Amino acid sequence: MTFKPARLLLALIAVAAMPAFAQNVAVVNGKPIPSARVDAVVKQVVAQGQQPDSPQLREMVKKDLIAREVMMQEAVKKGFEKDATVKQQLESARQTIVINALVRDFVSKNAVSDADIKAEYDRYKSQAGDKEYHVRHILAENEADAKAIIAKLKGGAKFEDLAKTSKDSGTANNGGDLDWALPSSFPKEFSDAFVSLKNGQVGDNPVQTPAGFHVIKLDDTRAAKLPAFDEVKPQIADSLQQKKLQAYQDDMVKKASVK
Repeated sequence: MTFKPARLLLALIAVAAMPAFAQNVAVVNGKPIPSARVDAVVKQVVAQGQQPDSPQLREMVKKDLIAREVMMQEAVKKGFEKDATVKQQLESARQTIVINALVRDFVSKNAVSDADIKAEYDRYKSQAGDKEYHVRHILAENEADAKAIIAKLKGGAKFEDLAKTSKDSGTANNGGDLDWALPSSFPKEFSDAFVSLKNGQVGDNPVQTPAGFHVIKLDDTRAAKLPAFDEVKPQIADSLQQKKLQAYQDDMVKKASVK
């Protein structure tokens, strides 16, 4: 596997602030580079699956660390360490590192349980229902235009032909086709309208949503094909964890003195 220098650079940045130890891989103008830094970078490279630990990899990491130390010393000599913009960036990076440590600690102590994940999955299944619907629509700017379209359809006009006038440019040229979807994928007023229709039926009245007025046709229905629990378990776990983190942050902000 080819090792990418850009990823090595990120790994080097992550361990740049590690403390020095007695065993060093090099000493650059009197400044030691501890072997622990090489170990840390190599560990990240191996963990990312870029390439296995080897003498060649360690030599490459060593050379990059030496080059970075030389560049750092030159930058300090030229006063960039005291530059206002650099200081601001350093503070931002410091905040990120410290906050990430707080987040890791919170997650380790407030992990989402399997029971929570299963309950969320069951809630999703309950909301989604056991049917999928193949729906078409024609979007009009106002109710009068929508009612005129319905009148034409009752007079024998083809839905696909009138759909070409739809304000929904994404479906106007394919007969207003919204494909197969669960009711939960649509605004409630929209889904409430089509779940009451029979296959092939057009709604008698336009349905208003923030997008405009919809003329709705139900093409067909079928049993819902919901993903298995194991397929979506990681995504559900991540979503629940993010909600916990957000609640934790919101609570701290609420308690903080902000003027």
